[in-house]
Amino acid sequence: MKKVFALAISAALLMSVVVGCGENKDETSSTQPQTPAETADVATLDTATPDAATSDEPTLGKTTFTVGFDAEFPPYGYQDDNGEYTGFDLDLAAEVCDRNGWELVKKPIDWDSKDMELDGEIIDCIWNGFTMNGREDSYTWTDAYVDNSQVFVVAADSGITTKADLSVKTVAVQADSSALAALTDEEDNEENLALTNSFAELMEVPDYNTAFMNLEAGAVDAIAMDIGVANYQIASRGDSYIILDEVLAAEEYGVGFKLGNTELRDAVQKTIDDMRQDGTFLAIAEKWELQDCVVLDK
Repeated sequence: MKKVFALAISAALLMSVVVGCGENKDETSSTQPQTPAETADVATLDTATPDAATSDEPTLGKTTFTVGFDAEFPPYGYQDDNGEYTGFDLDLAAEVCDRNGWELVKKPIDWDSKDMELDGEIIDCIWNGFTMNGREDSYTWTDAYVDNSQVFVVAADSGITTKADLSVKTVAVQADSSALAALTDEEDNEENLALTNSFAELMEVPDYNTAFMNLEAGAVDAIAMDIGVANYQIASRGDSYIILDEVLAAEEYGVGFKLGNTELRDAVQKTIDDMRQDGTFLAIAEKWELQDCVVLDK
């Protein structure tokens, strides 16, 4: 009887061990010996999975790329008649995003507040006809991609043909613009300062549409502005305006990032270089009739 009882106890203990192993299958299966075929399958997964993940992951792990731009600065960035934000720089940014797996976020900004938006990381960059000259140490920049001089626009029948003719005239300029800086910066700028001092008034306006309305109404005699924007505005307004031959200042555009953000700048710069090499950059410039301004190959 005792022998039977002992056998029963042994059987019960054996069952408990079997059940216990079954309940911990997930925890212990990884330590079980593998057949050569199983080992080969694991090796294949270990080498293939990271490559697949890398090809699908956005550059730098980013999912969005937020571009700050002036929505009233055609042809670089503006709101069209359908209410869509478009322009040369926004097309470039869209292509950069496509190639890096980012979603482009177009963020119209008050140009006077661009630094606050960038420093607060509300935007990733300023990409909208953004002049590098005089700002080299304030931002982390891409290479220059557009040559965009500052010029004067006047009415075709005004009789104004040279910068000297602007003496005692009223000249409009966009607030916080490169043209304003060219006319007012005191460092190594004696010629332009003398020109500015000859004006009857230097009138700051919020945007160039306002400037052209003032010029059309006779409230100002000239507008100091970017040549790319000037060409676009004149083309859309007929033969009523001309650009003076004498340039106010030479300048170049770049994409500006928060000072020190070299990682994101480098990723964008590499993509721009690829776009230049495969012809995409020039094709976008031709779409906006800015091919003569491109300086990437110069």
